[in-house]
Amino acid sequence: MASQSNLTSKLAALVEAKSFQSFLIAVILFNAITLGIETTQFGKTNSALLAKIDLVVLIIFTVELALKLFVYRFKFFKSGWNCFDLLIVAISWVPATGPLSVLRAFRILRVLRLFSVVPQMRRVIGALGHSLPGMASVIGVLGIIFYVSAVLSTKLFGQHPDPNMQEWFGTIGASAYTLFQVMTLESWSMGIVRPTMELFPQSWLFFVPFIIITSFAVLNLFIGIIVDAMQIMHEEENQPEKPLATKEDIVRIEEKLDALLKEEK
Repeated sequence: MASQSNLTSKLAALVEAKSFQSFLIAVILFNAITLGIETTQFGKTNSALLAKIDLVVLIIFTVELALKLFVYRFKFFKSGWNCFDLLIVAISWVPATGPLSVLRAFRILRVLRLFSVVPQMRRVIGALGHSLPGMASVIGVLGIIFYVSAVLSTKLFGQHPDPNMQEWFGTIGASAYTLFQVMTLESWSMGIVRPTMELFPQSWLFFVPFIIITSFAVLNLFIGIIVDAMQIMHEEENQPEKPLATKEDIVRIEEKLDALLKEEK
């Protein structure tokens, strides 16, 4: 039992060592490069070599997960990141032939393991998770604005017989898609707004407020929520842990215990 405990502690020190984490990061980045090379002409002519490299990398990832399973046992599955890593590596072992061969394309997801290995990236993902409730409220507000604007644009511009108006604003779905393009500022002026203004000279009174509200106001709320979540997480991480009891408290407790013992005698 003692020898097994010593082995477990040594393996735990190995798995949690910074040098081991740096090695994993290097392997993940190297694997990302080789997976990209597979799509080039050089990769197609050297597919056998790249397949061997891919197998070696996969064995390294598998050994790492096996070590974590041995060290942490059932605690391994309490971490969402460990389950994420296990799923990615399991998909990578899917045979390259047969009906499930399409899953081999998901090997590139191994690059996402950087999120679980690099603490700074974990912090960013954690901040995104903390900001989801606030982002859901913003998405709700944005959805209402889009629905109202889509109905208005369909009523205002979709009734015109011009082919462009029918294509862009003929239905609520088409209007919503067109307004999404306007919100992203992708060819919004020359592509949509100016042709619309040729038929409806006062249509700028609709598009300009829509762009200001969606692009410059509502979307910036997403950034504000994420930044606020990252600030909260940073403060929680840097907040010193409060001791359960100070030395003075311990001395007082000991004095009270001594007094109680004397009274009993």
